[in-house]
Amino acid sequence: MQKPVCLQEDETIEDLQLAGLLLIQKKNAFRYGMDSVLLADFADIHANDIVCDFGTGNGILPILLIGRGKGAFFHAFEIIGDSAELAQRNVVLNQLDNRIRVIHDDVSEASKYLDSGSIDSIICNPPYSRPASAMVSPNTKKAIARNQKSDTLDIMFRTAFTLLKGKGKFFLVYPAPQMLFIMKKLQDYHLEPKRFRLVYPSLHKPANLVLIESVKDAKQMLHPMPPLIIYEENGLLTSELKSVYHISE
Repeated sequence: MQKPVCLQEDETIEDLQLAGLLLIQKKNAFRYGMDSVLLADFADIHANDIVCDFGTGNGILPILLIGRGKGAFFHAFEIIGDSAELAQRNVVLNQLDNRIRVIHDDVSEASKYLDSGSIDSIICNPPYSRPASAMVSPNTKKAIARNQKSDTLDIMFRTAFTLLKGKGKFFLVYPAPQMLFIMKKLQDYHLEPKRFRLVYPSLHKPANLVLIESVKDAKQMLHPMPPLIIYEENGLLTSELKSVYHISE
């Protein structure tokens, strides 16, 4: 049973339709989308794993993963103060204080909180827009969430390599047109892409997202998964998407 909810004027609350979990969100800040749900479904995280979330926002990924029976404990990093505070409120709301630790700090400072080689899996829904590749949101919090600085990925991947145990896994979602770029960047930090899945809005449209699992210090061998189609030609969700969202047929 969740604790009583006290919403601020600029907030809404969502029923995640998963294990009775709820999520408080800001109306005018970054709100979770399908990419987070798909990543939580894709990530092969074991029930006893110690997990890091790089850029947790409102805490959506650890909460979704716990609802799916993935991960024993989560260290959730968030650099934006308001977002970290909201993530902590979502932890308390869902009575997950013993499962999720929200850390209000930059990922680059992870060594202050965690030992090298102590993490089984890392999950990340990183900023998508590379420098000079997109208009920057006038909303500062949205801009930080959606746009990379020139060294954002380097910091994330360097830190991931340090924190992960041998053969530890790093999971992320990224725009499909930038798949080659992000896989090469992962390889630069000895996080070898091993498994990937392309996500298509519909059968006759190009892929717009890619889900990637990389492994620390693994040998080169890429395993493509079957494509994931979001919508049928009639505009309805495919059966697989309904399964991901736990929607009954």
